[in-house]
Amino acid sequence: MSDDEVIAQELSGLGDNVRSLETRMAEVEKVNARLEDAALTTARALQEISGHWNAVYEAMRREEEEDSGSSSQRDHAASKARRQRGVASRRDH
Repeated sequence: MSDDEVIAQELSGLGDNVRSLETRMAEVEKVNARLEDAALTTARALQEISGHWNAVYEAMRREEEEDSGSSSQRDHAASKARRQRGVASRRDH
């Protein structure tokens, strides 16, 4: 076999390898595009979930504020009642 024939066979084999790699790369690019779409969908879903949790935390915070405001009002009313009882008892003595 001559050098030219050996080189021709090697080049033919390299051409097959290049075509195979090009096919694989095209498949990889398709998979990559689907992965990017999935990543965007996931990011949007996480953002929506985050918004829902923020709303939950805000509602819980408002509820805690209302509860502390109510207990504050109760404390104020109890203090006022004690003062009034004190004034009344001093008048009685």
